[in-house]
Amino acid sequence: MTVYGIPNCNTVKKALDWLRANEICYEFHDFKKKGVTAAQLTDWFNIFGWEKVINKNGLTFKKLSKEEQAAIITPDAAIVYLMHNTSAIKRPIIEQDGKAILLGFSEEAYETQLK
Repeated sequence: MTVYGIPNCNTVKKALDWLRANEICYEFHDFKKKGVTAAQLTDWFNIFGWEKVINKNGLTFKKLSKEEQAAIITPDAAIVYLMHNTSAIKRPIIEQDGKAILLGFSEEAYETQLK
């Protein structure tokens, strides 16, 4: 299992705490240090929908001008934006056996999917 995120994100911290408390092994992939590929983003878009993968409530997205925000209207535009602004990816994203299964943190969803 791979957990994609940023270590200082509170939501990621909650997810990692939950995984440790439930003795679930994982590998952590730090977006800031290791980046993300267009292929990964495309896979995640296909599973969750591209608009859900962008964290529109986060500071990175909110710092954009209204015009810049309005220009991100296609999956291709979102890929370009997210590859250069990885902190705007909603997190964490959990992959199991190479396939994304969870986006964000919800204790109920983790209980259902991971136990």
